[in-house]
Amino acid sequence: MKKILELRIGGMTCAHCARTIEQALMRVPGVERAQVPGWQSGRAVVTWEGDAVDAEALKKAVAQAGHGYRLEAWEVVREIGGETPAGDGLDRVDYDLLIIGGGSAAFAAALRARELGFRSLIVNDGLPPGGTCVNVGCVPSKALIRAAEAHHRAAHHPFAGIRSTSRVEDFGAVIGQVQALTDELRQHKYLDLIDGQQIVFREGRARLAGPTAIQVGDETITGRAVLIATGSRTALPPVPGLADGPYLTNETLYRLSVLPEHLIVLGSGYIGLENAQAFARLGSRVTVLELLSQILPQEDADVAEALTTYLQAEGIDVQTEARVVEVAWQEGSVVVTYERDGATHRLEGSHLLVATGRRGNTDDLGLEALGIAADRQGFLQVDETLRTAVPTVLGAGDVIGNPPFVYTAAYEGQLAAENALMNRHEMRDYSALPWVVFTDPQVAGVGLSEREAQAAGVDYETSVLPLSEVPRALVGRDTRGFIKLLRDPVTDRLLGARIVAPEGGELVMELSLALRYEIPVSELARRFHPYLTWSEAVKLAALGFTKDVRQLSCCAV
Repeated sequence: MKKILELRIGGMTCAHCARTIEQALMRVPGVERAQVPGWQSGRAVVTWEGDAVDAEALKKAVAQAGHGYRLEAWEVVREIGGETPAGDGLDRVDYDLLIIGGGSAAFAAALRARELGFRSLIVNDGLPPGGTCVNVGCVPSKALIRAAEAHHRAAHHPFAGIRSTSRVEDFGAVIGQVQALTDELRQHKYLDLIDGQQIVFREGRARLAGPTAIQVGDETITGRAVLIATGSRTALPPVPGLADGPYLTNETLYRLSVLPEHLIVLGSGYIGLENAQAFARLGSRVTVLELLSQILPQEDADVAEALTTYLQAEGIDVQTEARVVEVAWQEGSVVVTYERDGATHRLEGSHLLVATGRRGNTDDLGLEALGIAADRQGFLQVDETLRTAVPTVLGAGDVIGNPPFVYTAAYEGQLAAENALMNRHEMRDYSALPWVVFTDPQVAGVGLSEREAQAAGVDYETSVLPLSEVPRALVGRDTRGFIKLLRDPVTDRLLGARIVAPEGGELVMELSLALRYEIPVSELARRFHPYLTWSEAVKLAALGFTKDVRQLSCCAV
């Protein structure tokens, strides 16, 4: 008989400690699996094979690992293949975790539950397994962006004495390769993970049938907890005529067989801008219409202004403060009427992409009957432990709103599974969350922007480094962009960063770690960063708080 044990471990102070404890526990006869879910938690989860737990062996193994580690307490939280532990108040159920939805949050939750020895049922309706990211989001969009980039760079490189050209001969083949990749990753990263035992997958529409039950068709299925991970969809604005024709969203855009002649994009968030640039580079005429005063409306003005300049230089027509008042569909075309600068404009295009924000998929889930709330945009309301108003019903991923990233959805799925099945109340932590917009140049960030720091009344100072001062950008003859760091002038701690740079996303993790572990900015400036790498830009930006980088030698000394 297997048992799931939770051990309280004292003395862990770092990630190395966690690995040391895991290795020590794995050497104990009877231990099948051991995992420390973050050294900060002060605990380990162990799968024990056998009827009797050898507590002394566990205690001795922890102590012999050194560094003052100690086993402070332990308990059996679950038995597999026998009766549930006495006194836990749980009846026998069909599954331990019932998951509505089949995207990254759902699969991450099921995988974590399996690691902990629990059994999950995933019920999916709508997008294929893998949800938005692999099917209609991250994977196809970034694959198309890379194809467009290869074409663009071949025809627009900055190097003297070299002539190269590029032509899009078969747009259908480009899309076909994109779709082949999504099919491959859906199979490898999702479908192949379903074992039919610990993780069971069903197609169907599920609704809540109680605090610990769901209904699929005429069948009621019971569990110990329910996770809602149904994702989100494009929020369609209430524009007269818009819904009457074949508008595109991210769910249909990557199935086009013909390259749009003129693509009109409503919205200038990351979805709108990434696709606007990709299609423009592949040969479409592109117009972006944004209701607010700048693209990337939540970001600092200098970030938005720089990116606007670069997009316009590639021929993309960016219209801000443009209020769309009507959409009319004609044979093979669309006419968008919008108001801007006190005048009314009519714009005709071949295709219309709607990228005006997201809405949570919470329709017809039976939330109201249990007193569970969704906001005006349909996003499920949860607390910081991912629980709804009903503690046994949790939410994770895009359905709960920002942040709308696949890696945060997976994190939330794992956290929700742990909290639900181990009766934990661990809170999500996004204090050092890095993010990237995959335009070219990319926009990346972590921590506070200037706008957020000012709104919060935080005292800060900035260092802004233009890429014209970065050797890697100079030799690549592409100096578009800048790096902006915010620091606390008293403690020298990093508060946030914004990056506009080619491959800027590759720079943000060093800054995320500096923010998370409170590494002084002066320490970033002192560390070795290899010359002619992008990472050297971080060092130069850090030096910018105390030195004029224009007066430094080539190796930043």
